[in-house]
Amino acid sequence: MATQMIVLNGGSSSGKSGIARCLQAVLPEPWLAIGVDTLIETMPAAMQSSDAGLGIGADGAVSTGPAFAALEAAWRAGVAEMARAGARIIVDDVFLGGAESRRRWEAVLGGLDVLWVGVRCTAEVAAGRETARGDRAAGMAALQAEAVHRGMAYDLEVDTTHTESLDCARAIAARVAR
Repeated sequence: MATQMIVLNGGSSSGKSGIARCLQAVLPEPWLAIGVDTLIETMPAAMQSSDAGLGIGADGAVSTGPAFAALEAAWRAGVAEMARAGARIIVDDVFLGGAESRRRWEAVLGGLDVLWVGVRCTAEVAAGRETARGDRAAGMAALQAEAVHRGMAYDLEVDTTHTESLDCARAIAARVAR
């Protein structure tokens, strides 16, 4: 079976979105890029600063509540159904719960051929990108750099600390072509 879904997991500012865009350019068939940031942007503003939704502390720590969890579960199920319907999908996610986050994805991805990719970047480099972006809470990248990989096993890992997104995408595309 050909790969139907690529799941990119990495901390904030690790380079996942750039890799996803590059994958769309180098893969021979069309792939949709879907990120958790888009899910968050589509939520009501009130959920982006509530205990029930998504909270971002002054130190960059991210907390999620039951309303966020319910919408995220529906989003994951919907993404899986799009893949089952024939869309090839690149997911750009941040596994705040490490391996438990992957298990939640696995619960809806049964029967799909998924390539699990860890996107690594040192905390220092990710923090520098975070500052340059200006759209993230200071400290988020450093807090997530290693935490999102705890307990994880990947089919492939890339490191954007010193490697450009396009080179990472080419490595991933080579794995998809197998």
